[in-house]
Amino acid sequence: MSANPVSHRANRRITISDVARAAGVSVATVSKVINGRDGIAAATSTRVMRVVDDLGYQSSLVAASMRRQRTQVIGVLVAEFEPFALQLLRGVSSALQDTEYDVLAYAGSVSAGVHTGWEKRSLSRLGGTLIDGAIIVTPTVALPDSPVPVVAIDPHTGPAGPATVDTDNLGGARAATDHLIALGHRRIGHVRGRSDLESAELREQGYREALETAGIRFDPTLVRDGGYRAAETTAAATALLDRADPPTAIFAANDLSAIETIRVAESRGLRVPDDLSVVGFDDVPEASSGVPALTTIRQSLPEMGSSAVHVLLSMLKGGPAEHIRLPIELVVRGSTAPPKE
Repeated sequence: MSANPVSHRANRRITISDVARAAGVSVATVSKVINGRDGIAAATSTRVMRVVDDLGYQSSLVAASMRRQRTQVIGVLVAEFEPFALQLLRGVSSALQDTEYDVLAYAGSVSAGVHTGWEKRSLSRLGGTLIDGAIIVTPTVALPDSPVPVVAIDPHTGPAGPATVDTDNLGGARAATDHLIALGHRRIGHVRGRSDLESAELREQGYREALETAGIRFDPTLVRDGGYRAAETTAAATALLDRADPPTAIFAANDLSAIETIRVAESRGLRVPDDLSVVGFDDVPEASSGVPALTTIRQSLPEMGSSAVHVLLSMLKGGPAEHIRLPIELVVRGSTAPPKE
């Protein structure tokens, strides 16, 4: 055996030849052992695997996939690592515990340049050599020609692809707006999400339907674009609150926008919920930790991630593509109250 495997490992990457030399066997024997092939004595296999552990040898993922046509890796492709995506990753990781699969998280649009079509580029880089299947978060395009099975979470165009997981965006928005109406609010603003996302369209539609059902006239000047981002919400919330007749309540299309709306309101000396009620959508961890804690629509993001895993694993075994829509829940916290008389 190597006299100092720790030092050896620190200096350079361990190779299969190093393992063979330390175990006193051929490279071919090591290859058979780590790939689970027959014809190797149990004692030899045990000795080789002990050396593999001692030296910290890891076979190339690409080389292994070429031999087995499988990598045992699920890719989770996101545009960027923001709270929504991170909560989904929690669910993916939990669902893959006790399976043969690992997770590769990949952000496709954080580098400089144009990011249109980041999903296709990411799949072409990873599919078939590094991952067996992919879960793509809020893809902007359909992916009918993917080299691996794909499940889309909250796709921009709705459930048009082969397999999707989303939530009841329309019903959630109605519940959020209904809650404000039930408290007595009549001038209710809306900070909408991204115009290219079906989820944002559905949330605005639910807001408008709730107003119509309550007999409240829809005022388009009370709707501003927040883009699901705090930076864009700053201008939206400012425009609403600087009006001569500002709304007494605001339904924001996601929690990041709602939290930023509260910040903007407080910077103007308004108290939430005494002077302004605010409702969000998602229930990210920051929603419950703020002061005041945010009333929001809970969509179980970890459950969306785990549901996507179950659909994808079924597809990898030859099962059908499924479309799953998860329910929502109104979570009432401290950011909403009846309007002042």
